[in-house]
Amino acid sequence: MIQQVKWTDIKFNFDFPAGKFPAIVERLAGAPARLEEKIKDIPYLLLDQQHNGGWSIQEHVGHLIDLELLHDKRLGEFEAGVETLSPADMSNLRTNEAGYNEQSISDILKEFRKVRREFVKRVNAYDASMPERTALHPRLLTPMRLVDMLYFVAEHDDHHMAIISRIHRELT
Repeated sequence: MIQQVKWTDIKFNFDFPAGKFPAIVERLAGAPARLEEKIKDIPYLLLDQQHNGGWSIQEHVGHLIDLELLHDKRLGEFEAGVETLSPADMSNLRTNEAGYNEQSISDILKEFRKVRREFVKRVNAYDASMPERTALHPRLLTPMRLVDMLYFVAEHDDHHMAIISRIHRELT
């Protein structure tokens, strides 16, 4: 089995054209449906089991909800033309304290669908100049266009979906 790279060890090249914006937004919009499809095949009793000292499947899904707050904040920062984006809380305090294992998976999935729908709606309202707006990413220490940030979010979604698949395989 190939070992998955830690999120913080992934290097990004943001050298694609801003014209990828519509495809990236489409990928973001489809994330809730992909996640729901993935979760529906996992036995209910496995969803809240912590795995190898890490998060449960439900906590990984909840983490995606928690990060929508950061993504929304960063959209506002791009809109305002800031030089440096807000940093993420790398301790993931919000996810660790949210109690996702005590919630129903259907409620967690509905919330992710809701917050992502609002995020995509906001992004789809931008004019043609917005995808090229740039700010410094605080952890990567590299300039990031809005279109790059959206790609980064989509990659983060997929990173956690891959972890969910691995946990499911390892628990069954």
